[in-house]
Amino acid sequence: MGPEWVAILALVALFVVGTVLPINMGALAYVAAWLVGLYSLHLTEKEILAGVSGDLILTLIGVTYLFAIAKNNGTVDLIVASAVRAVGGRVALIPWVMFAVTALLTAIGAASPAACAIIGPIALGFAARYKINPLMMGMFVVHGAQGGGFSPISIYGTITNSVMEDAKLPSSELTVFLSSLVVNLVMATILFIVFGGRKLMNQRVDPNSPNDSADLTEELHHGGATVTARGTGASAPTGTLARGVRRDQLLTLIAFVGVAVVALAFDKNIGFVAITAAVLLAILSPTEHKDAVKQVAWPTVLLVAGVSTYAAILTESGAPQFVGKWAAGLGAAVIGALVLCYVGGVVSAFASSTALLPVIIPIAVPLIGHGGISAGLFVAALAIASTIVDVSPFSTNGALMLANRPDTIAEPVYYKQILTYSVIVVVAGPLLVWAALVLPGW
Repeated sequence: MGPEWVAILALVALFVVGTVLPINMGALAYVAAWLVGLYSLHLTEKEILAGVSGDLILTLIGVTYLFAIAKNNGTVDLIVASAVRAVGGRVALIPWVMFAVTALLTAIGAASPAACAIIGPIALGFAARYKINPLMMGMFVVHGAQGGGFSPISIYGTITNSVMEDAKLPSSELTVFLSSLVVNLVMATILFIVFGGRKLMNQRVDPNSPNDSADLTEELHHGGATVTARGTGASAPTGTLARGVRRDQLLTLIAFVGVAVVALAFDKNIGFVAITAAVLLAILSPTEHKDAVKQVAWPTVLLVAGVSTYAAILTESGAPQFVGKWAAGLGAAVIGALVLCYVGGVVSAFASSTALLPVIIPIAVPLIGHGGISAGLFVAALAIASTIVDVSPFSTNGALMLANRPDTIAEPVYYKQILTYSVIVVVAGPLLVWAALVLPGW
């Protein structure tokens, strides 16, 4: 049995065990990476560990550390209240604002993980405060990042268009961008309908309410009459001021702006920038923030570190290229295209979408050249199938949503919710994208 098959079977085994038993999948992935790396690929232990994504781990630690400080001093709650005023207290608009802002950030060139790291914790703060389904809110942020992620000036868009140009494929910048935007808008709409969005349309928040408990105003229609009922939302974190801004909150707001500017405008690592801001805030108030580091999402860090290490082993084994070339060699080009969409989706759920795109698009060239498939639509399908799965808790964006979960939901419960949703997306997403984009152009 070749190393590619060993790596694939080990991946299936760790996924099954990690789903059935309450064992952190990151720990299982480390074991699988060690055994497959040593005995199938004959790598040294240093070579096995070289695959861990230090960038991703630092991003998770830095962002969750910074937002733990912001949560403790009430700054996150202050941001939430300000944004509610901006939408006139309409709770149903909040998820869409998060989607739009994240999409805008990635569309103008922000890295998808950076945009999710900045917007995700704020969005999930809204979810906790106003009883919005946290899975819906978190996935709105991720789909927003992917929706704007293929604009001609974005990172994904630049990579995809450059690979198409190198492969002598016709330029299809707008096709790829608009296809991704529409698909992710559709996914967000489905989430909104399934997870209580219609109920949110009847809820209002008084933007000027002095109460930290965030009174919700719900309009109940009975026979044409409108009755107003009030309920109490989730309580605010300790230390929140309803009116005015304390010095520590002002400094935290300045830190947020500084992180966004330095990471996005100057293209610096979001993890380094966030942890630097967190350390500066901790130095200014050491007693208040001495326990903030304990709130870093360490189980998520283990999960992502282990899985990213195994993803590198999977790539080293040649498994993605093996399956991709097999798909390209199938007699029916359109079936090969479907298989490639699944290869992109499954691999990207565990590995970097940015690293995968330059690999999988060239594999598709023979299908485009000899199979009569539209280049623009096929590349769009591959790009979307390879990035829509970033909702996975093993990818950077999904992991960020898991790491910043609201206190109102237990970590194992939220993890299972994200995992279940990502499995549905991995199973159904590539098929639906293929049917919508590849088949019509065949």
